[in-house]
Amino acid sequence: MTEIVLNKKKNGMAALILTILSILAATGFTIFGATLLDRTPLGALVFVPAIIWLTVSWFPFMGLKIIGPQEAMVLTLFGKYIGTLREAGFYYVNPFCVAVNPASKTRLGQSGDVEHGSDASVTGKSSVSSETNLNRKISLKRMTLSNSRQKVNDCLGNPVEIGIAVIWRVVDTAKAVFEVDNYKEYLSLQCDAALRNIVRIYPYDVAPGIDTTGDGLPDDGSLRGSSELVASRIRDEIQSRVTIAGLEVIEARITHLAYATEIAAVMLQRQQASAIIDARKMIVEGAVGMVEMALERLKEQNVVDLDEERKAAMVSNLLVVLCGNRDAQPVVNSGSLY
Repeated sequence: MTEIVLNKKKNGMAALILTILSILAATGFTIFGATLLDRTPLGALVFVPAIIWLTVSWFPFMGLKIIGPQEAMVLTLFGKYIGTLREAGFYYVNPFCVAVNPASKTRLGQSGDVEHGSDASVTGKSSVSSETNLNRKISLKRMTLSNSRQKVNDCLGNPVEIGIAVIWRVVDTAKAVFEVDNYKEYLSLQCDAALRNIVRIYPYDVAPGIDTTGDGLPDDGSLRGSSELVASRIRDEIQSRVTIAGLEVIEARITHLAYATEIAAVMLQRQQASAIIDARKMIVEGAVGMVEMALERLKEQNVVDLDEERKAAMVSNLLVVLCGNRDAQPVVNSGSLY
């Protein structure tokens, strides 16, 4: 389906003025014909057409269409697609034309398309309003879709909760209306599917021996550390799925990322243990360097000559002091060296 843009229909004001003038003229002819009904047959020839026109004079108003900035309207005539009104203006089209937008009643948890007080704005799921919606215009603005959080297993099998925000817009109104049943719901479902496919490739944290790029070599990719790359791959995955619907995905961002509730406490303990190990490793490395420097300075300054047994005792004492969690309690030796 190829989009046909109707740019030569901006004659709504002229059609409106002509219709109003014809109604005024028909009103005048009705009054004039009514005064001649009892006098001459000409009165009936004037009165009857005027009454008929006044009866159906509302019909031309159905062809008047107003399009605002960043709006579009897809028109069909007896089931056949005839074109799309995309530019802002006042149009007049065939009154039998019908505006088509299957997603006009669909509400998603996204900017400019949420229904206050409805569950859709909270959960991100689509719902259909019970009220009749006569506005079948298609918004061409950039929309932000925030789907509900998904629970997905990463490449190590750990369940994680992740949510994304997708900025998108309609670029081909014909494809959006006719190629899929409901382009808003279609986008929402494809976002969920693309999110699951990409998240399954990455671990939550950096893990050894994991290939996230597909080149056969392990790398340091992770959901937490490579959020920009993950978001870019999610955007490309969604775009490849929604091109058929005439949609453009401009950007995708991760808005929520955490371990699932059932393993969050265990993973927190694991992260704390890893942090403690790293801190201890740094403390030990620093303490060994300080002990080595102390022994070298004592030897250079000839302060004291220590045998191997005394050096070992000194090293042990210094490491206890430097690596201990509590302040050391010094013991003053006032006796001899040995």
